[in-house]
Amino acid sequence: MVKHHNRWNLARGGWSSAPIRGLAISATILLAAAACGQAPSEKKAAGGSEEPLVVGISLPLTGDFSQPGGEARKGYEIWRDQINKEGGLLGRQVELKITDDASNQDTVVTDYTKLITQDKVDLLLGTFSTLLNFPASAVAEKNGMLYVEPAGGAPKMFDRGFKKLFFAQQATASHQPDVFVKYIESLPENERPKTAAYPTQDDPFTTPVIESMQAQLEKLGVKTVYTTTYPADATNFQTIASAIAAKKPDLIAQGAVFEDGVGLIRSLQQLNYSPKMLFQTSAPSNAGQYSEGIGEANTEGVFYTVSWNEKANTPKNKEFVDEYAKRYDGGIPAEDAADAYAAAQVVQAAAEAVKSLDQDKMAEWLHQNEVETILGPLAWDEKGAPTKDFLLAQWQNGAPEIVAPEAAATVDKVVAKTPWQ
Repeated sequence: MVKHHNRWNLARGGWSSAPIRGLAISATILLAAAACGQAPSEKKAAGGSEEPLVVGISLPLTGDFSQPGGEARKGYEIWRDQINKEGGLLGRQVELKITDDASNQDTVVTDYTKLITQDKVDLLLGTFSTLLNFPASAVAEKNGMLYVEPAGGAPKMFDRGFKKLFFAQQATASHQPDVFVKYIESLPENERPKTAAYPTQDDPFTTPVIESMQAQLEKLGVKTVYTTTYPADATNFQTIASAIAAKKPDLIAQGAVFEDGVGLIRSLQQLNYSPKMLFQTSAPSNAGQYSEGIGEANTEGVFYTVSWNEKANTPKNKEFVDEYAKRYDGGIPAEDAADAYAAAQVVQAAAEAVKSLDQDKMAEWLHQNEVETILGPLAWDEKGAPTKDFLLAQWQNGAPEIVAPEAAATVDKVVAKTPWQ
């Protein structure tokens, strides 16, 4: 079995361990806006300078999100080193100025405000999760800076009328389940699940995923027999597992981050209730940590959606995977590292296309064009929300595989979920 590195939520990203503190953050952002420095359009010309091109980033390198934050840093750093080896961006060597937001909303606002107004960085790249990107992107928008985020797909990110915010994955949370629903719809009537249970963590990413899936599957005739939302810090899933087992649903679709996904399965195993089909939003993409948590034999047939696969035949993907393995003991990149690398590719493409660091021109170009990345092609609507589809993944023979869409598939069949071993 190939070696996989761990990752945390959300693949795609909207991890939240606490509600967005709207009023406090809004007040902080207003202060940040008042502290605006030199407008990006007034900065010196980009090309031909011997000075490095500085990209400002705040990441959760400590705190609750340190795992995905550390992986995002790896992705950004590999991109920096590769582009510098190719001559840099707009003729300048790229330098990353990375700060630690400690997984804290107030700190991330302070970090991006300082990066823009005091450090006067040339470009920005986003942090991890909706929780942190929500306030951070507001700072960038108020200061007229392009903001491409690698993780933060909650729909509320794109309801604020921002012009320079872009999410560097294929779709927002409410569209994450579309590829799975299409798979269910493609099945013969007698092979589709008849009933389903929908437990989900109270999270700005997982909740819209599960709500969307439930609504779509109900339209296909799949009856809902159980639904619940549990707190982000839940650790005991016996009650939920017992309620689900009593209803005996054909499908369990869980809005899971990581520990909660493992916890529910362990509780179901204790009850010896194994559904015919199991879908989880994020937990299965934690790869080795997931298989260790529930037992490798119990991963067989588990579905999830994902933004990237190490086997994908996309531009630069092999170089990225090879470099990651070279640096990190032969490991397969975590999805968070790949998403960060792709976000940097998006910013690079915009700067190279307009041949400058003009933030307005780069944002306008991204709204009108598609960008090839290691995730595949990405494109955005007028709100900066992506307009493509995720990949449908399934655990098979102890390893994650892509089963849809057909053009991206790494195997030629879907396997049935096996009972708990």
